[in-house]
Amino acid sequence: MRAHYLQHADFERLGSIRPWLESRGYRITCTRLHLDEALPPLGDIDLLVIMGGVMSVNDEQEHAWLVAEKAFIRSAIDHGLAVLGVCLGAQLIANVMGSRVWPNSMREIGWFPIQAIDHGREDVFSFPEQIKVLHWHGETFELPPDAIHLASSGACHHQAFQLGDRIIGLQCHLESTPSQVKAFVEATPVAELEPEEWVQSPEHLLSIPDDELEQATVLMGEVLDYLHRQRSVS
Repeated sequence: MRAHYLQHADFERLGSIRPWLESRGYRITCTRLHLDEALPPLGDIDLLVIMGGVMSVNDEQEHAWLVAEKAFIRSAIDHGLAVLGVCLGAQLIANVMGSRVWPNSMREIGWFPIQAIDHGREDVFSFPEQIKVLHWHGETFELPPDAIHLASSGACHHQAFQLGDRIIGLQCHLESTPSQVKAFVEATPVAELEPEEWVQSPEHLLSIPDDELEQATVLMGEVLDYLHRQRSVS
């Protein structure tokens, strides 16, 4: 099995997704779009993971590679691949499926809870009633047509969605690890981390209790387990 991920910044890495993939025997490959690396043929890719980034899906003039990336993601979806989008990745999925992405009414940077949406269905992924996770974004999106809303937060209504049985988009960062959070903080200008209602200080961001971080890691694994099982369904 092969998992391919799309990277948009040096500090936006797989985090806890990598050990999960390795434990399931996936061969891991990557396209670093911010370094103008070429996208591969879909070929033997079984799982596509689209990571976050500081750019907007609307920045095609500044980042011309977004055009090719969007076409690649849409082709992967059309070919029935299992697809996971994280933050910018979720926005890209929404965008290629025809939905609008725009600045949220407030930035959301920090460890804040998300709440599950009671969709009353047993055939989609279920989030816990509430869990604290990392957020690091300033934009939001419309749900794609026919998508199922899975989770929300106080600052951003659309935190997670499922499209069909093999596509999940996460606005939040369930893949966070201590080193990943440290990299996020170091890559973010100090002025952007001045505390406000939905923005936490660097000290707060780096002081998340181990048990809360582990809960997010476990949930990330459950999302991946779900997509892995769905990928195997013929």
